[in-house]
Amino acid sequence: MSAAPQIDLTNAETFPSRRTEAWKYSDLKRWLREAPEPSGTALVGPPGPFYDLGGEAIVFANGRPVGVTDFIASGVQTLRLRFLSDAVGTGHTASARIVARPGARLLLLETHQGKGSAYVAHNKVEIDVARDAEVTRIVLIEEPEDAISVTNADVRLEAGGRYRQTVVTTGAKLQRIETQLSHGAEGADARLDGLYLLKGSRHADLTTVVDHRAADGMTSQLTKGVVHDTARGVFQGKIIVERGADGTDARMAHNALIASERGEIDAKPELIIYADDVQCAHGNTVGTLDESALFYMQQRGIPADEARALLVQAFLFEVVDRIEDEAAKEVVRAWLTARL
Repeated sequence: MSAAPQIDLTNAETFPSRRTEAWKYSDLKRWLREAPEPSGTALVGPPGPFYDLGGEAIVFANGRPVGVTDFIASGVQTLRLRFLSDAVGTGHTASARIVARPGARLLLLETHQGKGSAYVAHNKVEIDVARDAEVTRIVLIEEPEDAISVTNADVRLEAGGRYRQTVVTTGAKLQRIETQLSHGAEGADARLDGLYLLKGSRHADLTTVVDHRAADGMTSQLTKGVVHDTARGVFQGKIIVERGADGTDARMAHNALIASERGEIDAKPELIIYADDVQCAHGNTVGTLDESALFYMQQRGIPADEARALLVQAFLFEVVDRIEDEAAKEVVRAWLTARL
């Protein structure tokens, strides 16, 4: 599996540019000519959208941990992982490690929140899913329009493990959410879903790399996005099936809508297959709202703006409805509806 570049916010030489193939649509070096000053502030933020669902919490305020930074799950548990930022003109890095022991069932509710400030954040999450363990990671990201952020997740999925991920974001000045998953196969099952709703001049890059290393593993991936105004959405999905990973079942789909004349979507789905006897497929569509459906709704008295919002909602909610935890699903539905 190709490793993510080691970004050091104190060293501008480590910032990838468009000359780095995996970053060709998200030129970090263009926006960060110089390394930002490190944050020296502490932030007390809002409780977050998942607060009512309980569980333990790991909080990072401008990169500083509030409480523990590692979490080991045994049995059935809920963890709220929160990244809070508001340090103007500064940069910060935060990292957390999550381990699900054999047989554990972990619901990981992750939020990234910022308050109207031009900060630079690099957040890293390591997740180990042991044999017969299950981790469901749901990520809600709402950052200021002038923020720059990179979030890297390294997931190691052992044989027989189960991993479910849903990322929902509204973008930022430049925002990249990257997931690298090492797939232990042999019955291991991964789902990597994503959703972006972008307005103004916001930019969101959802990049995933899944590396199937052994036989009989499954991966399912559905990403949907909508861009308005001059916003830019990026989807890069790569699934690698190594030699000997026969019996792999891997499917990837990206579907997006451009709701303005100047919006932009860049999509790059890839399958790299070195094994025989596999079932692998990918699909990509980019279009506009269905004008006939819009006309039909207006003919029945629904105002044009409301009709567009309802069509966008129906389009995006296919991703949300794949979330298996009912309480978390309702939180995400309400959060997204408020931002349509």
